[in-house]
Amino acid sequence: MSEFKVATRYAKSLIDLAEEQNLLEQIKNDLSLFVQTLRANSLLAAVLRNPIVSPQKKSAILNQVFTGKVQPATISFFKIMVDKMRSEILFDTAKEFVEQYNLKKHIVKAVIVSAVPLSESNRLEAMAEVKAATAGDVVLEEKVDPGLIGGFVLTVGDRQFDTSISGTLTKLKKEFEHKTAAELV
Repeated sequence: MSEFKVATRYAKSLIDLAEEQNLLEQIKNDLSLFVQTLRANSLLAAVLRNPIVSPQKKSAILNQVFTGKVQPATISFFKIMVDKMRSEILFDTAKEFVEQYNLKKHIVKAVIVSAVPLSESNRLEAMAEVKAATAGDVVLEEKVDPGLIGGFVLTVGDRQFDTSISGTLTKLKKEFEHKTAAELV
């Protein structure tokens, strides 16, 4: 079975448990913190993926890093995963938990990349458009890329809307090359 399928099953089980214990919001926050921590600390991620590091050492490290910052149920989940020799998919399981939580709560994540920081009115307009198109609550992540020259690139799920000047220029270049190649044939 693929790691993704296994991570998905563990995430689903944890969501069910969190709902039973009325801890869904808290555990979602815990696992979001876990994901952020592993993204910021590649050494911790490497330790969890390393089969040479003993499960006891991995559990001790997770306890040291997260005790007092996350729910006891989350620490217990970490311990179960490590004891079952599944620490290498702990990061993927946490990400999948957050994804499943977002689906359950109708939360849509959108990423907007613009040439300059968005004004408040542009931010609100983008969020309103995404909310109207998806009928979900929107979490908007903003990034700045001066290479876009102007406009923006909005990504929602697997869909992307490119209104940037650099994107338009690239499309024009490809069309021009295609037409020129067709004329030569």
